[in-house]
Amino acid sequence: MATEIEYEGIKVRGGKLFLIFTLLSALGGGAWTIFNFYNDYLDMKEKILLYTEPDLTGIEERLSVLEATTVETKDYVSEIRTDLKDDIRRTEDIAYSAEKFAKDSSRELQDDLKKLEEDLKLELNKALNNPLNMSIAK
Repeated sequence: MATEIEYEGIKVRGGKLFLIFTLLSALGGGAWTIFNFYNDYLDMKEKILLYTEPDLTGIEERLSVLEATTVETKDYVSEIRTDLKDDIRRTEDIAYSAEKFAKDSSRELQDDLKKLEEDLKLELNKALNNPLNMSIAK
């Protein structure tokens, strides 16, 4: 026994009934999905219309203060850098002068010691070659 439905002279059997039921449920699901999308669209449209921009003046003020501070810091760092370069150059000049003075002093001292040694040898030879020195030594 096959299931059969008759409506206003149209007879529908089980296979066709299943096909009609499947089509109706697919159309119902599609209609429900479209309704939900439309509802979401209306909610989103309402939120967009009610949207107000946040107040960013506090952030903008803090940014401007930060920019000013950054510029001041950059200038200060640049000034320190220039001062350090000058100090390093001065220190190098002083070190060069001290090194030159030490070398010159060392040379002068060596020359003075050589002269003193020569003078001492000359005096010693003079004393040893003295005829009075010979009579005492015998």
